[in-house]
Amino acid sequence: MRILYTNFHPKGSGGHAPYIMNLARSFQGEHEITLATPGTSRLYALAGGIPGVRRVDAVYSTRLWPMLVEVCWLRRLLREGAFDVVHVNGSADHRQVMLARLGLRRAPRIVWTKHNTKSVRSPGNWIRARWGTDGAIGVCDFVSRQLQAPPYGRLPVRTIRLGVDTDHFAPPSPGAVAQAREELLGELSEDALVLGSVGGTDRDKGWIFLVRALARLPQAARMRVRLLIAGDPPPESLRQEVRERGMEDIVVFPGQLEDPRRVLAASHVGFVLSLHEAGSYAACESLAMGLPTLVSDAGGLPELVRHGEDGWVVPKGDVDALRGWLLERLDAPPIRPGVVQSARDRALALFSMPVFARRTMDFYREVCA
Repeated sequence: MRILYTNFHPKGSGGHAPYIMNLARSFQGEHEITLATPGTSRLYALAGGIPGVRRVDAVYSTRLWPMLVEVCWLRRLLREGAFDVVHVNGSADHRQVMLARLGLRRAPRIVWTKHNTKSVRSPGNWIRARWGTDGAIGVCDFVSRQLQAPPYGRLPVRTIRLGVDTDHFAPPSPGAVAQAREELLGELSEDALVLGSVGGTDRDKGWIFLVRALARLPQAARMRVRLLIAGDPPPESLRQEVRERGMEDIVVFPGQLEDPRRVLAASHVGFVLSLHEAGSYAACESLAMGLPTLVSDAGGLPELVRHGEDGWVVPKGDVDALRGWLLERLDAPPIRPGVVQSARDRALALFSMPVFARRTMDFYREVCA
């Protein structure tokens, strides 16, 4: 099969980059893969390391004249590439692929993955659903339910969860755990509880609510907890709040780590407490490493864990609920090996790379048929 992946982000691309990279790695060699994304993007650079994947520098403007020029170029690419499927991932590239495909003698099928929980009831979505989409993928059931309503409801819609390399993200050895804790946190008491997240430091990621909940604990209980939050430096307003609550020794920001597994290896529990979330690589990676994972009830997050079995679900932004969970967790026995295995099994069943690739290819074939 000849597949073209498109992405409009000119620099970083959030979850789009690992999503497309994982598909390209899964299909390269067996299928002909082309990637059309800005040459300035992280995705373009990463794709250079995949043998057999063709990269083309493509820009997706929103201004009329540049967009018309780009659509003409993209139309030539579609004609010469004779693609079976174009897999689009955002509104800008989706729009241009739709326009470029119009009237082609051999028109490829267009598959769109919706990566967020925003409404699909805009005029642009109605146009793209009618003229530029042959199938739609939701990265969780929450998103798929949005797609099953108008304007996309007449089309094939599938839930295909994000793919994670479960060989790379795997439960660490006791030695790796001890080393990660020592490097990132220093000396800890035997009864310490380390909560780790690699989901980012923006306000919408919800970690500040966990800080507020911790600030309400008795001093002795609070000092047993450490929060490890990887990502870019958080906004200064949030750093100021951490300082004002006297939490500087409890909340640790290790920055953007080359290997996020170190944060998860150092943790007893993973957490993703976002206010808005569709699929979450951070939660998937946490489960894959055998960490029971605390998530909010936002979007698709509660679909990832089984409450009380391999994780916990709390109402988003609910400081009282988080305080209650912390007190309960601090009084509970250490994490049992069975919980580690349950989290790992959940990851293997829901979003391992073979599962992700197989379900995606099956959907391509369904749409093409």
